Amino acid sequence: MIRKCFKLLAFVVFGIALVACSKGEDTPITQQQGGGASPHEASPGIMMPAGEPQIVVPDSVKNKWKAVVITIEDKTNNTTEDVTIPLNSTHEVKGSNLKIKVGDFLPDFKMDGVTITSSSNEPNNPAVRIIVSEGDEEIFKGWLYSKFPAIHPFQHEKYGLLLKEGIKS
Repeated sequence: MIRKCFKLLAFVVFGIALVACSKGEDTPITQQQGGGASPHEASPGIMMPAGEPQIVVPDSVKNKWKAVVITIEDKTNNTTEDVTIPLNSTHEVKGSNLKIKVGDFLPDFKMDGVTITSSSNEPNNPAVRIIVSEGDEEIFKGWLYSKFPAIHPFQHEKYGLLLKEGIKS
């Protein structure tokens, strides 16, 4: 529960910063809620619509990217490995029971209200949506950002994941 709250808070802060920088006005951010004072209040003064944000991959981005390079850090052995994972596929991390499911890649990630999209096809703010499972349990569902790896990071006692880059088709 604490991990979900931390992820939600990080997502909210990042979204507010993106919206404020791109539009100069406050716009609500959509994210599934768990607990809290009100079902639509993330923190005092920040109202959030219920439900998941809508992900829109613009036509200018569709089919232009085929894979991502993710750096997998083994914290126990102090090693890293870059792996290329095709979009919409699953990668099993060697020597573990972790599976990384790679979804949408947005080269110029932008969040505007209830929509997550890409402002262009240029890799100005690359992000990839992933789901990580350990065994049969989903332990992470979110975005990795190559230029802002500390925003909404994957957290695990043994492994770290970072988005290095997207690979064009």
